[in-house]
Amino acid sequence: MAERGASLRVGLLILVGIALTVGFVWFFGGQTISHAIVCESYFSESVEGLEVGGAVKYRGVTLGRVSEIGLTVAKYSAGRPSKVDLPSYQEVFVRYDLDRAKTGQRWLPDIATAVHLGLRARLATQGITGLSYIELDFVDPARYPAPPPPPWQSQAEYIPSIPSTLAQVQDAAQQLLTKFNTVDLAALTTSLTQLARDLREELSSGDVHKTVEKTQELLRTLQDAVQAADLPGLSGEWRRTALAVRDTVQGEDAKRLLAGAAQSAERLARAAAQLPPLIAALQATAQHVDSGTADVQRALVPLLRDLQATVQNLRDITEALRQAPAQVMLAAPPPRSLEEQGR
Repeated sequence: MAERGASLRVGLLILVGIALTVGFVWFFGGQTISHAIVCESYFSESVEGLEVGGAVKYRGVTLGRVSEIGLTVAKYSAGRPSKVDLPSYQEVFVRYDLDRAKTGQRWLPDIATAVHLGLRARLATQGITGLSYIELDFVDPARYPAPPPPPWQSQAEYIPSIPSTLAQVQDAAQQLLTKFNTVDLAALTTSLTQLARDLREELSSGDVHKTVEKTQELLRTLQDAVQAADLPGLSGEWRRTALAVRDTVQGEDAKRLLAGAAQSAERLARAAAQLPPLIAALQATAQHVDSGTADVQRALVPLLRDLQATVQNLRDITEALRQAPAQVMLAAPPPRSLEEQGR
């Protein structure tokens, strides 16, 4: 009876251990999320720190868990070693489950559309613990274009991956080291030594040294000129001149001059006020003169015409006297008219 009770306790203990093991595996590692979307990504960098059961997050929000990690060559080569040398078979595949209840139908309608809009997966490190997780995010598709599909039929939804921040820093450092290795340090050291030698020569006896000497000489000349100019005495003279000008402006003569100027300005204003009537009278007089001149011109026109006719007659008589003076002087009287003959 005691042996039966012991066996029962051992059996119960084994069952509890199995249940706990299944619970731990379900909770930490490979639990299947109800209504989950099974996705996978392929990474060409190290996935150190990423374990089964690791979180899959979107900007800090946990959307799922990692369910499987392995090599693409072991998962999809299917015994074809001829393709092992391809880069695609040298990557690491990570499979994870996304909870559709957390993603929502509108945020993630389907994986292909989300990938076209820029959905990418990358590795991220959680704090200083060294643990890694999968981070999903939407990036610029032009900057991170989707790579060509893998040469096999994926067993889950495919989400392309992008390099992690650490990988990008490592690549940049590697490129910098590569460029640094191409630099001829010996030639660079020789050039720097020659440059330092030339600079020392310029400072000791070259153009720079001459320029510094000329600058010092100029400063000394300027200092001598300032001392010779007696700036304190000159400042005193300027101060006394300013005081004299102020006294002159505030003196009685200046006040009388300003008062006389004010009276002259007032008289000038009164004279200017009398100018408009005078100008109007001058304009009226000018109009009367213009009208009188017109009358005189109308009276002189007939007189000038008669005078012109008289001058023309005198010119004719003078011409006749010049040509035949005797005929003009001794000519017979003009013939009598018919009326005089009848008488």
